Amino acid sequence: MINKKEDRYGINIIKYCSKHEQYIIKKLEEGDNPQKLLKWHEKKLAWIQYERLIHLIVMGMTMMAFLFTLFMFVFMQYNFWIGCLLLILLLLLGAYIIHYFKLENTVQHWYTIAERLKDMSDLKERQ
Repeated sequence: MINKKEDRYGINIIKYCSKHEQYIIKKLEEGDNPQKLLKWHEKKLAWIQYERLIHLIVMGMTMMAFLFTLFMFVFMQYNFWIGCLLLILLLLLGAYIIHYFKLENTVQHWYTIAERLKDMSDLKERQ
């Protein structure tokens, strides 16, 4: 069921990924077809890769804004307001780096899950 209130401000991507992994494990334990699960997993993986690309672009733009502001801060002889903006951009950049790090590790972990599902489906086909 769709819960508009819960998703109003975006989803918690780490929680979303964890739910997907639990779903895959549960379906494998129930004896579901690994090939079917692999297709679903690869579809979700493509969504996460798109999310990762968008965050990389935004993080790059935030980094450029930070470097430009740093240049302006030094060039304008340490202006207080530019220094405040520089601090805000530094905090935002730190948050993006942490989020991107988690996203990148999740995608790499999902690659290993895809490999295992492929191995399982190959093994099932041979039997």
